[in-house]
Amino acid sequence: MSVIPVKPVLVGDNDPAPRPSREKALEAVRTLLAWAGDNPDRPGLIDTPRRVVDAYGEWFDGYDADVEKELSRTFEDVQGYYLLRDIEVESHCEHHMAPFIGKAYVAYIPNEKVVGISKLARVVEIFSRRLQTQEVLTNQIAAAIESHLEPAGVAILIDAEHQCMTTRGVHHRHVSTITTRFTGVFKTDGALKDRFLKLAKG
Repeated sequence: MSVIPVKPVLVGDNDPAPRPSREKALEAVRTLLAWAGDNPDRPGLIDTPRRVVDAYGEWFDGYDADVEKELSRTFEDVQGYYLLRDIEVESHCEHHMAPFIGKAYVAYIPNEKVVGISKLARVVEIFSRRLQTQEVLTNQIAAAIESHLEPAGVAILIDAEHQCMTTRGVHHRHVSTITTRFTGVFKTDGALKDRFLKLAKG
């Protein structure tokens, strides 16, 4: 990840359903293994439910994380333009629970408040580790930065490949989806938007 120094409502934050017990989650995996046509009691699959539940706990730990806490410690703006490139995005689509993997590019122009650059990467990570659509993910990142930092403008670009497209359905590989969100001066100033796109993909 390289760094170049240079209020919408958060989307998709509905109240969660009550979390089932771990045993119910394990049983759900056993059911899926049997539905797929295998025997969940055979030696090679005995520990699979535990491994799957543990993996889900890691893949979706964004539900337990607090974006507001990550962005609460701010500093006075020294001036400039902040762009983070090549932030890893590892998420799962809410339609098939299949991974989509790519990169995020995040920029903002501060008014008075700046935040540590690692916190921006953490915001991307938190929202990524939830069931998502790429469009909603893009908007959530922008909305969080706008809400907590109140910058002059925010620019977000995510470029990702979706396994629900490459491993099932049409089976088209090496096709990526690009989503963007521009607010404030990035939305009104075409030259600034073009500069972001050039730096992001350069």
